[in-house]
Amino acid sequence: MVNNSESLDRVFAALSDPTRRRIVERLARGPLSVGEIAADFDITQPAISKHVKVLERSGLLARSIEGRVHRCTLDPRAMQEAAGWIDTQRVFWNATLDRLASLLASPQKRKKRS
Repeated sequence: MVNNSESLDRVFAALSDPTRRRIVERLARGPLSVGEIAADFDITQPAISKHVKVLERSGLLARSIEGRVHRCTLDPRAMQEAAGWIDTQRVFWNATLDRLASLLASPQKRKKRS
């Protein structure tokens, strides 16, 4: 797996905000217009549009324009890249901690000094 730091930075920064995470959760159920997304939040339409732009720049969201309607869908590639990075870290740390646990559990042979 290639570690594209800038891409991962954008994804994790986008997902650091709870409103954007909720938008991603909603879009996981299917495409929505920006207006439909905004209807579920107690913030202004311009604020939702800013969140959508952040998600779009991160690669998590794709937007198509049909007349005046902006339709949003999730783009799974950015999420898959982030999930792959997280999985690589999980595998590394699980293996490292397993080795440490094994070392700590094995009897230590100590040399006596003469």
